[in-house]
Amino acid sequence: MARLLMTACVLVALSPIPARSEDATGDYKVLKKVKLGGDGGWDYLSVDPAAKRLYISRADRVMVVDTDSDKLVGTVPNTAGVHILVPVPDQHKGFTSNGQSSTATVVDLATLKPLQTIKVGSRPDAAIYDPATGRVFTFNAGSKDATAIDTATGKVAGTVPLGGKPEFAAADGKGTVFVNLEDKNEVLAFDSKDLKVKSTWPTAPGEEPGGLAMDRDSRRLFVSCGNKKMVVLNADNGKVVATLDIGAGTDAAGFDPGTHMAFSSNRDGTLTIVKEESPDKFEVAQNLKTEQGARTMAVDPTTHRIYLVTAKQKPSPANRAQPEGGQQKGRRRPNFEPGSFTLIVVGK
Repeated sequence: MARLLMTACVLVALSPIPARSEDATGDYKVLKKVKLGGDGGWDYLSVDPAAKRLYISRADRVMVVDTDSDKLVGTVPNTAGVHILVPVPDQHKGFTSNGQSSTATVVDLATLKPLQTIKVGSRPDAAIYDPATGRVFTFNAGSKDATAIDTATGKVAGTVPLGGKPEFAAADGKGTVFVNLEDKNEVLAFDSKDLKVKSTWPTAPGEEPGGLAMDRDSRRLFVSCGNKKMVVLNADNGKVVATLDIGAGTDAAGFDPGTHMAFSSNRDGTLTIVKEESPDKFEVAQNLKTEQGARTMAVDPTTHRIYLVTAKQKPSPANRAQPEGGQQKGRRRPNFEPGSFTLIVVGK
């Protein structure tokens, strides 16, 4: 993403989808909008459900919001071009992806103070945690590779050449990481321990894959694409299971295992909500109006709430350059109304 402001036909045995929570029925709605203010663009959001914290990347810092009160409770400073903070609760640490300095900052989650700076690949963008190996992976747009960081030691464990520009990624918890290659219209799978590429699969009819989320139980990947399509892939063989229409300007996908709903947050001010009826049956359940520019999000699997952010946009001067960690690639950086940066909370 460099944006700031996730085949043969083979029959396989699938375990049944676990029972949905009571929260699965009924329409989603915007529960509240909270003005957070502050200058700068933004990119990915992440949630630590146990700590009840939401982390929002903001140009040169990370805003920390308490999800009980939806109030700002702290800031992680000095993270130039930050795209995401990945919480690793077992280590009491967070790891940021800093696009401008090509580094990751290790953060003490209790004090929000930086502990260490780690050199990674060129222009890191997305980052995820892989529980199977205890590693955080940064996905580096400039060097077109992924850097593996051992979260216990803070040392680089290795690099995975990707052969294309990575967008978001997902881990299956069993030793495989999947990542969108935006310029190749592919999803690539690699072994998170051995750091070897296992497979690459086309996302057609989806183009410019951006967001990526996974249902680990049914082994389904949700790929939100720039041509207003969400493609559902079988994570074992890459077969396209379903294709659904979504809003324009998607930049993130999410999945809630408790409700079996998938989400695409879209720049056009919609949140597309997809219902998983079975591992092979999906339908668009709702297109919820949010706010223009609310293109990134995070899903809290315990409260079943979805968090989005945006700001009120003003006309921008022509040919204004987009800095690292700016808005969506291929677009001039928007100019925002001062103090208009807003958190949008969606739920039942």
